[in-house]
Amino acid sequence: MRKKINFRMLLRIIGGLTMLEAMFMIVPVITALIYGESDWEILAATAAITACAGFGLWKVRPRSTFMGKREGFLLTASVWIVFSLFGMIPFMFCATPVGLSSAFFEAMSAFTTTGATTLAFPVSSMSHGMVIWQALMQWLGGMGIILFTLAIIPALNTAGGMQMFNAEVTGITHDKLRPRISQTAMALWGLYIALTFIMMVLLWMGPMDLFDSICHAFGTLSTGGFSSRAGSIGEFQSDYVLVVTGIFMLLGGMNFAMIYKVVLGRWRQVKADEIVRIYLGAILVFSLMFIVARIIKGDISSWRELSLLPVFQVISTITSTGYIAPGFTMWEPFVLALTFMMMFSGGCAGSTSGGAKIDRLLYLKRYLSNALKQCIHPNAILSVKVNGAIVNQGLVNKVVAFLCLFILLIVGGGTAMSFLGLPPVDSFFSSFSCICNTGIGASLTGYGEDFTIVPDAAKWILSFLMLTGRLEVFTILLLFTRPFWK
Repeated sequence: MRKKINFRMLLRIIGGLTMLEAMFMIVPVITALIYGESDWEILAATAAITACAGFGLWKVRPRSTFMGKREGFLLTASVWIVFSLFGMIPFMFCATPVGLSSAFFEAMSAFTTTGATTLAFPVSSMSHGMVIWQALMQWLGGMGIILFTLAIIPALNTAGGMQMFNAEVTGITHDKLRPRISQTAMALWGLYIALTFIMMVLLWMGPMDLFDSICHAFGTLSTGGFSSRAGSIGEFQSDYVLVVTGIFMLLGGMNFAMIYKVVLGRWRQVKADEIVRIYLGAILVFSLMFIVARIIKGDISSWRELSLLPVFQVISTITSTGYIAPGFTMWEPFVLALTFMMMFSGGCAGSTSGGAKIDRLLYLKRYLSNALKQCIHPNAILSVKVNGAIVNQGLVNKVVAFLCLFILLIVGGGTAMSFLGLPPVDSFFSSFSCICNTGIGASLTGYGEDFTIVPDAAKWILSFLMLTGRLEVFTILLLFTRPFWK
């Protein structure tokens, strides 16, 4: 017997989450009032509209509270879209307004921690209230909206709740740190909040004021990359800021379950994990390659250009944060080629970073290695092993399917944008950057431009790619299949 999707329960939960978004909107309202900015009015009005809409949906009474796998997938995808729809309203009516397409693009870019922007004016033109709202959106999207919900609503500790957890948290497999899924969500969010607070304090101790330190703490640990300054991190001209930011970007690109184990003192488990070693090793190797390329080019004029800036840029790129080191666009073309590789790989599964994830690339490497061996020994039975354990073949097949779909989406998005009239370099690089949630514009290549040249139709395509990349392809594409609805 085919069960119907429990739409009433979905609407009720979406209503509760929408009221939660309205509660977070109070932060930019207070910020705008403190700085005496007129944007507090539109921010307050948006909060009120969001709260009323959420309350209306919350009043829907479901016949059953059952939440299965289909409800979990559908709720996860819907919540990110709903949050972006309400989150975009202030961009349309603030002191520096933009159109509907640009506003939705900005909100989706923030929530998915992509960090791309189509704004033709510098962030310094925006009010403090709008800047903190943009920073807060990326911080919420970093660890996950659904994960926050599971942490504060234990009633969702069901099969549907576990499905929502799996659908939103990045990675191949997901370890439950605590017996209940709500406890795991609370542990992850508690760690995320603590690390954000520590980074904020460290930045505040340096050249940043309180406002800048909060915005950059939100943008760094979430690997979103939005800054409160037009010149981004480089505007502070501080090695201290680069070091602190680099350390916390590094943490943002790690599996938070591993960081949690470090906090509990389980160092041996972390040291024995292959993925962690490969992640740190990749950063070291790419940094050395960056340094060698710059030395060969002969444009090194200080120790920071030989050490700090290359390492900072490698961490920023591989974690999909998207901060740009001073003068990076003028570096050796070989360095830019390495940048594309890092954008694709991303950080570890279970982190706030984007990209395909190092975990999947390791699975693919061992799968291909076995395939080559079987060409010589056709009857050999070979298994993919990670961390000394044999990986289920179904899981390996899913990884291969994910990477194929990931590449097809990049090609499809780039082709669609080319059809809309964008130059090929801009089209395909923008598609690549958005699905990897990196947000670096095609101006990095030296041939294209940034996202300000993107037409309205292309902004919706890129928004779809950002959402698909953040929820790791399957959660979104499943909604377009007939079996899902049957």
